[in-house]
Amino acid sequence: MSQTLSASTLLVVPMAPLVGAILAGVLGTSFGGNQIGRRASHSLTILGVFIAFVLSAMTLNSVVVDGARFNETLYTWMTVGGLKMEVGFLVDGLTAMMMCVVTFVSLMVHIYTIGYMEEDEGYNRFFAYISLFTFSMLMLVMSNNMLQLFFGWEAVGLVSYLLIGFWFNKPTAIFANMKAFLVNRVGDFGFILGIALIVAFGGTLNYSEAFAKAEELSRLSFPGTEWMLITVICICLFIGAMGKSAQFPLHVWLPDSMEGPTPISALIHAATMVTAGIFMVARMSPLFELSDTALNFVMIIGAITALFMGFLGIIQNDIKRVVAYSTLSQLGYMTVALGASAYSVAVFHLMTHAFFKALLFLAAGSVIMGVHHNQDIRWMGGLRKYMPITWITALLGSLALIGTPLFSGFYSKDEIIMAVHASTLPGAGFAYFAVLAGVFVTAFYSFRMYFLVFHGKERFDQNPDAHHHDAHDDHDGHHDDHAKPHESPWVVWVPLVLLAIPSVVIGFMTIGPMLFGDFFKDAIFVNHETHKAMEMLREEFHGPLQLALHGLTALPFWLALAGVAASYYLYIVNPALPAAIKARVMPLYTLLENKYYLDWFNENVLARAARMLGTGLWKGGDQAIIDGALVNGSWKLVGWISGVVRRVQSGYLYHYALAMILGVFVLMTYFVTWPMIVQWLGK
Repeated sequence: MSQTLSASTLLVVPMAPLVGAILAGVLGTSFGGNQIGRRASHSLTILGVFIAFVLSAMTLNSVVVDGARFNETLYTWMTVGGLKMEVGFLVDGLTAMMMCVVTFVSLMVHIYTIGYMEEDEGYNRFFAYISLFTFSMLMLVMSNNMLQLFFGWEAVGLVSYLLIGFWFNKPTAIFANMKAFLVNRVGDFGFILGIALIVAFGGTLNYSEAFAKAEELSRLSFPGTEWMLITVICICLFIGAMGKSAQFPLHVWLPDSMEGPTPISALIHAATMVTAGIFMVARMSPLFELSDTALNFVMIIGAITALFMGFLGIIQNDIKRVVAYSTLSQLGYMTVALGASAYSVAVFHLMTHAFFKALLFLAAGSVIMGVHHNQDIRWMGGLRKYMPITWITALLGSLALIGTPLFSGFYSKDEIIMAVHASTLPGAGFAYFAVLAGVFVTAFYSFRMYFLVFHGKERFDQNPDAHHHDAHDDHDGHHDDHAKPHESPWVVWVPLVLLAIPSVVIGFMTIGPMLFGDFFKDAIFVNHETHKAMEMLREEFHGPLQLALHGLTALPFWLALAGVAASYYLYIVNPALPAAIKARVMPLYTLLENKYYLDWFNENVLARAARMLGTGLWKGGDQAIIDGALVNGSWKLVGWISGVVRRVQSGYLYHYALAMILGVFVLMTYFVTWPMIVQWLGK
């Protein structure tokens, strides 16, 4: 029975997408002389990601069937004192699952992009970016130390900046990618502080060594305070996760990142970048388990995100933004599960969510293509008969998202709600209310979008903005706005079908081993004595079928059904009613439309304060002190001294002779008179 994995095979997994990215990015662009065409660029990058996916699937099989594990250093970059900075891989159940999810979703996005970006000038550059993104994410999830984790963390941030601002002639895209970059810097500052504290007090960057010292760290206080050091470390690490996984209040970048092409929305918001924070907290579970304060903080932040970001999804009219706010809400659910010490449930929801959310984003892109680049759901309707494959896959994705029994989203979302209910942390009551209310909200906005797009009257010929299309509004130049919608080409709908299959069945198939088996046995640590949520879930689990049957009688199912029924009534049966409700609750609508005024606060208060601070440091610190006092002041002082000394240095011999005589006179006077003065004072 194999117990180890091959280091060279594992190395190929991230390297294959990297090679594809370099070839397409250098040889396929003007940077390298456009030596290869579009077909070669997409073939090379897809081949790289396909190789990574196949090897990831084989790795997962070895981990599950043979119990294989890998935790070794491949390369030592440098040693500073006793601190080793290394590149290495840690492969266990958590890593192997993440590798498969990342590579599979990335492969689907690569294939989909052939059709979606067909006529875009940056076609080869786009393929290079998404392959580079895949490499960065694989380095992050496969790392066995915090240095490599931070490298992958920053690399996905950098590539997402390039992707969100892919259409760099579009001012809104440039604003969005700068916003994403800056907000993530705030989170990353906390993240690197957390890592620095582990290095300072634990003396290591390696996961295993740091976790072995966790108990020792838990007995220390943060210098100069009464705070537990482990609490400070965990909260700092989680601030990093708040930036990357878009938790309140660092969520503001994610909806704006819709300015990038749709395949990017699927890649960033489904399986990769935004789930990095969830993965990191799960990986750091031996540390988080030692601080209830940190876990409570995690749970409260997740609950706020899950509920209040869902409310914003209700009023969105851009099809991609509805799905984006849905992502925010679902990330909140994962974070709540982390706070309840149900790390495996959070990661399970991460996996199921990756498939159905990628499906929904790609279906949204297919709809945008089908209706000639209109993204406003108010001007769609009745697309079911024109786009049957997109319709059925979007319906399956929506049913998974709202937690319909037997669908993948049901198993993970239901377990999260039960885990929060079983938690004994102070914030569990509010979190339980938030995740329950979120079920109704999710069902309402998901099916609001579904009914407005695929059912009801056809409104795509009434779009008042039809003739105002931006040349870069999406990828191609077809602006025959009054033509009938059409189904997308096969390279677009095949990934939809392939993503729809796991969206339906993956939860049923994997809930047993992932949550109640040995799948995460040495990857995730839970202190069952103090945090009993997982033990209670284990007692109540009697197989996936029984769970689904029980789900039909549980409160979440009826809340979801109520959300679907409410959206059906408001947008199909009585479509005039939403406008009447909006008129009655205009202040609330205004609050939601302005996204709780958080963007306004960031731009008008924080940004201005930062600008004033920057101006003060520039004018007061840089210009006045550094340039004025230190640089200019030093040469002025030297100039003044040299001017004085120059007068003494006349060049005449008799001046120097006079100076010597005067000097001798002063010295003689000093040595003769000073002892006399001292003697006189003594009397």
